[in-house]
Parts: sequence; structure tokens; C-alpha cells
Amino acid sequence: MATLDNDTKKLIESSYPQVKDVETDPVKASSSIFQDTEYSSAEKTEIEQWLITSHHIASSTEDSAKTSERLSTLNTHLSTRTTLLGSKPSIADVALYARMAPVVKDWSDEQRTGEQGYHHIVRHLDFVQNAPMFGLKLSDSDKANIDPSKVVSPIKPVDAKAEKERKKKEKALASAGADTAAAAGGTVTNAASSDAQNAEKGKSKKEKAKDLGDRVATAVGAEVPGVSKKKEKAPKQPKNAPAPEKPFSPALIDLRVGHILKAEQHPNADSLYVSTIACGDAPGTDNTSEYEGKVVRTVCSGLNGLVPLEEMQGRKIVAVCNLKPVTMRGIKSAAMVLAASPRLAPGETDNHAGPVELVNPPTGAEAGERVFFEGWEGEPEPVLNPKKKVWDDCQVGFTTTEDKVVAFDASAVEKLKESGKGVAQLKTKEGVCTVKSLSGATVR
Repeated sequence: MATLDNDTKKLIESSYPQVKDVETDPVKASSSIFQDTEYSSAEKTEIEQWLITSHHIASSTEDSAKTSERLSTLNTHLSTRTTLLGSKPSIADVALYARMAPVVKDWSDEQRTGEQGYHHIVRHLDFVQNAPMFGLKLSDSDKANIDPSKVVSPIKPVDAKAEKERKKKEKALASAGADTAAAAGGTVTNAASSDAQNAEKGKSKKEKAKDLGDRVATAVGAEVPGVSKKKEKAPKQPKNAPAPEKPFSPALIDLRVGHILKAEQHPNADSLYVSTIACGDAPGTDNTSEYEGKVVRTVCSGLNGLVPLEEMQGRKIVAVCNLKPVTMRGIKSAAMVLAASPRLAPGETDNHAGPVELVNPPTGAEAGERVFFEGWEGEPEPVLNPKKKVWDDCQVGFTTTEDKVVAFDASAVEKLKESGKGVAQLKTKEGVCTVKSLSGATVR
């Protein structure tokens, strides 16, 4: 089981006073803090192992070569992830932050973002200390001073071969933990929080735990206390059955707060704007690029002539982030900006005359923050399958209330008429999303 140092305990106690027994049940602690997040069995195992890793990484008792190796492994892991689990927050991110913040504070610019620097560790630390989803109670003096515009050397592309190897190890770890836990009926020792798969007869529980500990240490780049590290391949695991299809709902749509960093007219289309929008993506995410030190998406929107260009500059919006990218007059668009317009009367033709109003996130919402319809929370699809028409079928329920709040009316959606749910407000953790003046509008 994980052992937390005093700094980590103090940070958790001050930021999350409702959490108890984080060392004995870190998964329960994560669920208590991040109540909208559900964890798979593999992710629960990973949380416990990252808590162990955070206790040992960059330890002052180790030689510099070992420290560099562990930091490099962590940096590579975070190169394709927003959080340690990918996109889901957990107590493991907080523990890693508490361990790394004082270390990163003392790093030079070269150590942070130089050619051999740890760009992704620094980015993760800055995200955890400032993101509303974590809500850490930190004074300015507690935070590591990070200037996103101060990058000594550009981020190197991820080594595809090395990343593939690392993912194979993680997959083997997840399969081993799930299969043996089912067979053995639970966990075994403190050295390994989930059993490893050992089909050989005659092995003791202690031997099984040691085998799993070896594979865990190899996968996450840290030694499990009391378990030696071996360089051996994990046994080949059978392919997992495909995950069951998620039920139809607006929660399948990945809605996020976006920050438009710049917007300009499309060079080949009079009706389109081309916007550069930060949506909270991790470095290396498909269909993203870098602009002014931030990971961004290029988005084409048919708002030219409907929304003044100056209103598109430097503002927060709500973006649909998991539609399949489309090329619009030579420029690939990787998201969609939500906007409201008057709902057409039966038989009325849409002549695109407006008015059109952008959806406004609540004050204080940060780029990348999840936006959801209250009562329809869930994990969105990575990319919506156009053939399943999730966006088309759900969008007819997107509307605005008399109070100018953006909402979802389930009764307007054919597949959800029998759900028994009424009108649900669109919101973030900071509050509801609104439009300037349109009520009873359509939103798309």
C-alpha cells in the first residue's frame, strides 16, 4: 500500500478536508474528491501504483542516473496525457504534484524546457496547481513559478517505438491485475496492490505478489518497496473483449471550455473564420499544434458576417471536441464552436441571416474544463462515429431557456423521449453557460 510523505498529507488535508484514510483506500479518496469521475479496475490499480511511484521519484537518497531515468520515464508517460490516467483526475496527480513542486521550483530553465528538459512534467505540474478541477488550496508562494511562454527548446516528438513498448507493458499490467484479482478473490500484500496472473500451480501468495511487483516497477518506472526489479517480459495476455457500447446520451459529446487565442478570415471562404483555440489537450494529441507555447486546435466556423471578428478574439467559448475532423476549403477543422440562433418555425427556411450569439462559459472557467448537461454526466467518446449520428440526434435537444441559459431538452430527442428527464442546464464546475439575449433558440 502507498505511503505518503508529510507534505503530501498536509496538501490533501488542507485541500480536501472531506477525505479520510487516503493511504488505506486511495481509490475511495479519489472518488470522494472527483465525484463525476468513474475509474475502471485497471485505473484503480494504476492509482495505487502511481502513489507508490510519487513517493520514490526524484528521491534525494538515489544517485543522479537513477533519478534521471525515473524522471525521463515520467516525462514520456505524460507526453500523451493530461493527467497520470490520461484525462481523468485522481489523488495520484495530487501526490505527484506535492512531491515534484519543490523539485521543479529549483530547476533551471534548461532543466525545465531545455533540449534534455522535462517539458511534460512541468506542464502537468502547472496544470494541477492551477486547474479548477483539482482545486488545490495553495498560496502563490507555494506554487512553482512557471511561465508558459518561456521555452528554451521546442518539445521533441515522441519516440513512436518507445511509446508503443511502454503501452504494451501497461496493457500487460492492467490485464494481469484484472485476471488474477478475479481468480484469487482480491489483493494480497503491501508490495502489490493487485494480484499478478500466475497459472503455475504450487506458487505461494508471496511469490505471486513478487512477480506482479516486478512488472509494475517496469511499467511505471519505479521500484515497489521490498520487491526487486527484474528485466523480464510479462506473459502474453489474451485479448480483452470489446467494451460494451455506452448508452445513447448527450454525455457522449465531448464539450469543453475553449479559449480563442486568435481568429481571422478564411483565405478561401467568405463565410468562414479560422480560429486558433486552446481546448486543454495534452501535447501530441491528434489534430493539434502549438501556438505561443500552448496546445491548440484549428477550427473553421461559419460565423463570418454573423459575429464580428473582434468578438472572436481572446475570448472563452464552448467547443465540441470529438467530432470527426473535416477539411473546409483547404483547412482542417478539428472542433466546432457552439452558438445559438433563433429556432425556425415549421416550414420556415433557414437563410443564415442571424442573429447568432456565441455560448459563454461561466466566469472563471478555464480552457479544457469539462462542460456537461446536469444529470447527463459521463465519459464522452474519443471520436464520435458519424454513422451513429450521436451529434445530429442529440443536437435537436440543444436549446436556451427564458433565463438565456443553454440547456438540453430530452423530450425533443426521439431516442430519449421515454427517459423521463426534463430540461437540463449546460454547466461547468464554475456555473451555467449562457447566451446574451436569445431564449428558446437552437444551439449548434
